[in-house]
Order: sequence, then structure tokens, then C-alpha cells
Amino acid sequence: MSEFLVMPKGPGFVEFPVFEAGYEALKRATNGFERVTPDAIVSAVYETPIALIVLRCILGFTPPEWAYHATRHTGVEIAQSAARSIDRKIRMNPTGPLKRSEGVTDARIRALIEDACDILHGGAPSVPEDRLHRIDKADTAAGLVGVRSFADLVAPYSVLLYERFLGRPFAGHRDSISELVGNIVENAIEDVLTRAGISYRKTKRAERLPGFDQAPDFVIPNEINPQIVIEAKLTEDDGTARDKVTRVQHLGALSLTGRSPDDPKFEVVACIAGRGFGVRREDMKKLILATRGKVFTLQNMHQLVESTRLREYRSR
Repeated sequence: MSEFLVMPKGPGFVEFPVFEAGYEALKRATNGFERVTPDAIVSAVYETPIALIVLRCILGFTPPEWAYHATRHTGVEIAQSAARSIDRKIRMNPTGPLKRSEGVTDARIRALIEDACDILHGGAPSVPEDRLHRIDKADTAAGLVGVRSFADLVAPYSVLLYERFLGRPFAGHRDSISELVGNIVENAIEDVLTRAGISYRKTKRAERLPGFDQAPDFVIPNEINPQIVIEAKLTEDDGTARDKVTRVQHLGALSLTGRSPDDPKFEVVACIAGRGFGVRREDMKKLILATRGKVFTLQNMHQLVESTRLREYRSR
């Protein structure tokens, strides 16, 4: 099954019944979106925190976008990292009441809510014909009149909001689990190396290693004596895949600096997954040439050790 179609839920995934509970809490607190005030919504959010994410979905903003807009319009400084942290904390425990401390987080939450109330009361302002305002959506263009209209439709408004929460589709969720998804290939490599008893060095993001202008994802047996380097990538985007191919080509050229093609400094291996690598045949050709055929996917990862110089470092 393609990684494009199947994604891990991850620890912060919000099931629809939980999301809908937040929607209903917000609807009750505002008397069916008739009384949309900061005080009413703040109370609902502290009792049922997922209501804050429902409110964000009505706006159609990401956490950083909401933080930026609220900072400009309320004067309360809300860093993007702070907005993500609040959003993440709620996702991890969406129904557990929030504790009031009258601290900076409380001030930020109230500022976000005040900003949302102002936006929803005002609706979408006029903009030039060649522009589109973010609030010019079917449910919010006319302000609260539109919100109430959608909330009263036979088709549940909560379903529409839930789909918007997940994104284009599921983009919001993809963003939240991007690191988890990206680790699938790396985890598979580590599993193979560990089971074979092979010493390896897994590098960190933006880490610098001597002899490399950009550190590969894995170095075997270590960075002092690199004999095999592995680049790993899962991507559904052909542009990202092309960037990784270029990176592997660079490693291939680096391995031959001052050496003959039959005696490279180290062996270059690529482990890939995702439809991004299947879009352009020319990119796959470049990848195969740069690694001399040492390209592996999740389907043939079990051949990684025996088909490369990794077999020389096998201890079990």
C-alpha cells in the first residue's frame, strides 16, 4: 500500500467524535453562534480544550497564521512556536480541562480567542478583484450570519469543519506527523543494521561531519572511518525527491575525489520510499548511476546488507 494513501495517526491524532464534542461545546457556549464573545468562548475552551482547535478551523488558519494575526491585532506577543505548543498540548489531551494560571499562556489563549471573535463579527472585507481574502469562505464571508447558516444546515457543519481541520485533504494531519512519516525509512534501516550487528552512526539534522559539507543520514562504521554512507528519504513530492537525488549525486562525486571509479572513498547507498521518486524516470536513472545500483525501497530493504559492503561489517 502506498505511503501516499496510508498515514500513521500518531499520538496527537484527533478522532472525529472528540472534534465534534469540541464543536458542540463551542456551539452551546455561543448559543448557536448568536453570542460570540471572548468570555463565553474562553470558558468553553478551558472546559473542553478541543473547542479552541474547532474555532481555529472556522477561521481556516494554521496555528502560526493565527498567532501572527492575533499578535498584530491584539498586541499580545504570540510566537509561532508558542501557538504550535498550545495546539499540540490540546491535541495530546483534547478533552482534559485546561488549568488557569493567569500566566502568559492564558493571555495568549485569550488573545487568540479575542482575535477570532473580531474576525467572525467582521466577516470578509472588500479586496481588489485580483485578490482573495482568507475569510472569504462560504461559512465566514458574511461573518456570523454565514456561520449560523452553516451550523443550521442539514449537512452537519461539524463535518465540514473536521475536513478543514484535516486539510487539503489531510494536510493538517500530514504536517503534524511529517517527522513520524519521514522516520519510516530511517527506522527500517536502523532495524536492518541492528539485527545484523553492524556499527553505524546516525546523524542529526544540520549536523556537521568532517569531510562532508552536508552530513549523510547514516555513516558506517563511523564518521572517523566512513566506508558506507546511506541517504534515506520518504517523499510524495517529486521536487523533494529531485533534491535528494542531487544530494546523492554529490556524495557519489565526493566519494571519487582523487580516486578511480573502481576504488571510491566510500560506498554510497540510497534508501527511498514514496511516489515522489516514481514521477520522473530520469531522476531514478541518476540515482541508480550515482549509487551504482545500490538503491533500496521498503520492499527490498531485507537485501540491504547482503547487496552492499555492509556485509563486511556484519557481526551476527
